[in-house]
Amino acid sequence: MPSKQTVQRQRALGGALGVVVLAFGLTYHFFPEVFHVSPEEVANPTSPITRAVPALTPARAGSVLPTAQDEINAGPPLTLAPTAVIAARLNRKSAPLPEQLSADSPAVKALIDRASKAFLAGQVAGDKNSASALYEQALSLKPDSRAAAQGLDQVRTHLIAEVTQDIAIGDSESARTQLDYLKAVPNSANDVAPLEASMKTLVEVRPMLVKAADLLQQGHADQPAGNNALELYRQVQKIDAQNPVASEGVLQVQHVVLDRALAAVAQNDFTGAENAITEAQTIQPDSPQWQQVHNQVEAIRQQRATGVLAQARSALDGGNIALAKQLAGQAQAINPQLPGIDEFEQRLTNAQLYANYKPGQVFTDRFVDMNGQSPTMLVVPTGKYMMGAPDNEQGRNDSQIPQHEVALGKGFALSQTDVTVGQFREFVRASGYKPDSVSIGGASVYDESSGVMRDDSSATWESDYAGHRAGNNLPVVNISWNDASAYVQWLSKRTGKQYRLPSEAEFEYALRGGSTTRYWWGTGTPKSKVENLTGSLDRSPSGRRWSHAFQGYGDGYWGPAPVMTFAPNAFGLFDIDGNVSEWMADCWHDNYVRAPVDGTAWVNPGCSSRVIRGGSWGSSPEQVNSAYRQGAEASVRSGRVGFRILREL
Repeated sequence: MPSKQTVQRQRALGGALGVVVLAFGLTYHFFPEVFHVSPEEVANPTSPITRAVPALTPARAGSVLPTAQDEINAGPPLTLAPTAVIAARLNRKSAPLPEQLSADSPAVKALIDRASKAFLAGQVAGDKNSASALYEQALSLKPDSRAAAQGLDQVRTHLIAEVTQDIAIGDSESARTQLDYLKAVPNSANDVAPLEASMKTLVEVRPMLVKAADLLQQGHADQPAGNNALELYRQVQKIDAQNPVASEGVLQVQHVVLDRALAAVAQNDFTGAENAITEAQTIQPDSPQWQQVHNQVEAIRQQRATGVLAQARSALDGGNIALAKQLAGQAQAINPQLPGIDEFEQRLTNAQLYANYKPGQVFTDRFVDMNGQSPTMLVVPTGKYMMGAPDNEQGRNDSQIPQHEVALGKGFALSQTDVTVGQFREFVRASGYKPDSVSIGGASVYDESSGVMRDDSSATWESDYAGHRAGNNLPVVNISWNDASAYVQWLSKRTGKQYRLPSEAEFEYALRGGSTTRYWWGTGTPKSKVENLTGSLDRSPSGRRWSHAFQGYGDGYWGPAPVMTFAPNAFGLFDIDGNVSEWMADCWHDNYVRAPVDGTAWVNPGCSSRVIRGGSWGSSPEQVNSAYRQGAEASVRSGRVGFRILREL
């Protein structure tokens, strides 16, 4: 262990790690100006004491004085402060002063004056010219001198402070010398006893502190187990709980661990940083330096994670979903609680499933080569459902079984309504396409006089259900599957997007809207006007009634109604199970044996019969069932059949 003089030199020079440096660090932190002494001022510890009593240096101009709380948070023990400060703050009762019967004689006063000057000059004890010896001479001449007794008590207090400080920094040689001086001062026995006990403890822990300082300097702060500085400092604290060097050593070990955390952050290793911070917390819980580094790492973590998430957003905006997903994962790994990560994950999911749209969102696609736009499309959420009719459903038939689960893992958009006459007219004019009702001629329309559907060679796609000219806002009818297919092919070219007819699995999923009941609105007659259905309260222009209809229901229409007249289903789709039935992409199959379970259309090359789904203005309640399906030749044109389109996302 270096001498106290070496300790002071190392304080002045800011030496390397070790017990001495630890003591310097505390002292310099608490009293940053007072330990800069020159080598000439340091005396040999075995010679008479000549240490000057330092004065506190005023604060620099513009500096901020520390508050009492700052000093508490800083943590240096008082025993490492200057001797004068320690002496002033010792919790010690002064020796009682004698009752002075007469004034001090000139000789006594001279001795007291010399003693006072010697004390101020640092000659506290050790020879005949020291303050201690001079005060004792004065008392021998006049035992009741209060000034001499008070001065000797000041010497006693100063020596206690010196010994206390030497023990604190581990300078046992100097501490022993000062303790011998203290023993020589009359009436000091009660003060010597606890210091002797502390000396004994110092002798025991000193080798441990020396080894701990050496291990700390070698980089063995907390590793390896069984041979590191932290374990030794902990052992010292078990012996001497208030040992300031051990306390500062523990803080130095924590500092090393916290440096590891910062180094890990520099390498973007936030897991390593978090592990180091957790370890540092166990070393000295909630220390100011731990709090500072913890806050610093968290700030860097937040900044890095936010920056990476911003890159992920840019990648997603640029359509690079794979890179966006990778960057989002990195951002979340850096900071699992990162604000905005949940919103981004939703955007990423939407991008993967819905091409950056959101379920329920409506949009249109503008034409890329001419004025115009697509019908309004609605994004249908992904999901799975049981397709077909359950075994216990009344009125089911063999074409609706076996019921089977279908999973739709990719989002798609359906037109909110059936394609209207106006929208189909735009297609015919722009493309020059001749629908089958024109090229082949005619369609099947409603005959009011007989109350049944009949062929009308003059009816075209521009006609309504009864063969009269149709309004632009009515669903287009009297078109074939071929006409509907031609429309979606044209729309795909105009928009640059993939449009097609829906599969019947996609259609039934969208129709049900999450329901499992017979109809999307429930099990029987609707409570309100939900669709254009056959109701017992409806009347034809000539007063006809439906022979088989929903009892007690009336929607006010005989034949198709303008689109969006009635309420949408749970997904936001209008006229999905009423108004007009709709062409599907699938070929007709008599049942669902070997049917696809991923929502794709079931198509056989060269098939001529296609699927029609959804109820119409003239469908019986059994035909409005969500599971109902029927087949028809692709060339069929009917005043009860239109179509709805799907856009792939």
